[in-house]
Amino acid sequence: MQLRDLSLWHATLPPDDPLEPRPALAGDLEADVAIVGAGYTGLWTAHYLRRRHPDMRIVVLESEVAGFGASGRNGGWCSALLPMGFEAMAHEHGRDAASRMQRAMNATVDEVGAVAASEGIECHFSKGGTVRAARNPAHIGRMQAEVAEYRAFGFGEDDIRWLDADEATATVAMSGTLGAVYSPHCAAIHPAKLVRGLARAVEASGVRIHERTRVTAIEPRRVTTTHGVVRSDHVVRCTEGFTPMLPGQRRRIVPIYSLMIATEPLPVSFWDEVGLRRRETFSDGRRLIVYGQRTADDRLAFGGRGAPYHFGSRVDPAYDRDDATHDSIHRALVDLFPAARDAAITHRWGGPVGVPRDWYCSVGHDRTTGFAWAGGYVGDGVGTTNLAGRTLCDLISGDDTELTSLPWVNHRSRAWEPEPLRWIGINAMVRLPIGADAYEAKHQRPERWRSSVLDRVLGH
Repeated sequence: MQLRDLSLWHATLPPDDPLEPRPALAGDLEADVAIVGAGYTGLWTAHYLRRRHPDMRIVVLESEVAGFGASGRNGGWCSALLPMGFEAMAHEHGRDAASRMQRAMNATVDEVGAVAASEGIECHFSKGGTVRAARNPAHIGRMQAEVAEYRAFGFGEDDIRWLDADEATATVAMSGTLGAVYSPHCAAIHPAKLVRGLARAVEASGVRIHERTRVTAIEPRRVTTTHGVVRSDHVVRCTEGFTPMLPGQRRRIVPIYSLMIATEPLPVSFWDEVGLRRRETFSDGRRLIVYGQRTADDRLAFGGRGAPYHFGSRVDPAYDRDDATHDSIHRALVDLFPAARDAAITHRWGGPVGVPRDWYCSVGHDRTTGFAWAGGYVGDGVGTTNLAGRTLCDLISGDDTELTSLPWVNHRSRAWEPEPLRWIGINAMVRLPIGADAYEAKHQRPERWRSSVLDRVLGH
């Protein structure tokens, strides 16, 4: 497969970005910081470290090219969303810590936009907020409870609010809308343009990026690759959904596939009917996650979960496309926007997101060994990676800051179950929200037992 065939986003990179790999590592090397992975996490970490320490020797090692993974293929939501709920954070660290974590995420959306602007990265950043529509009574109950929880943790109307049916439909006319939750803390972006632009900016600042350099082992202060060994005071693992490909990491984070489609550019008449005038990102209240945006060239880019988990935490390019799941995602899109029924689907793609056992993303640094990590974003990585990069910068610099006191710092998720229990359990969990959604759509009331299981597993 050609790199431009990875996704809509790679296909629409400008001609002056040929996606040619940078030179591989050529033998052994010494560095102050070695970063494994040239996605958002690794590149944001390099960006902030280089700004603070202009003379620091920083090297980024990437098995493919910058932005090959989720950073280049995602739904383009630069949001303040976190995979773990308020109560999960409050249980371990208190309610104030949970609120501080969310406020840090809210501010992160603007930080990403500010850096993109200052570095001249044209990634179609449009902070229109995000809208999640309630399309049956079960959705209303869950979503109003979510707004109430935000209120209980100190967040007001400026952070999240309930829209009645008329307000919601005026923003985005999804079929059957009864109301919606709106938050301003989200921007639609072109994810591949952001990650590729960030790589160029980081490289221009003096950071070394070696591509087509596969890491085969990570040890304290040492990274072994197919092209040489890097010895470094600090080693940072930023491999997210590809983490299971590293030795001994198959139970640390599992790769769950999220798939997407994109339509052809749609006419003005479609957008006059549908809205999304500020390119708000959108979803609805179903249990099976779906997500979408209006692209800068007037397409609908839309994705969702539902793809199977593959035995042994396997990651393979063949899994990036799954006809049954892609067809289901297309049906969901047409259900939301019947006027898109006849629109041509020009792109289908996907890739793995990294999921820890407790759905709790984390960032950390061991001062004794120099090993640092960040990940487990469960698909909410566009914003969280920036916060992770700033936090890793503080941790590696040895600074105690507001960021280093946040509740995800040095959090350790327990390991996933061994196979075949992992395969059985995860694929059962993939089916549960599908059944719950079908029940709620048919009966127009909350589904209980599947939802209860999901809430317990997800920590909600």
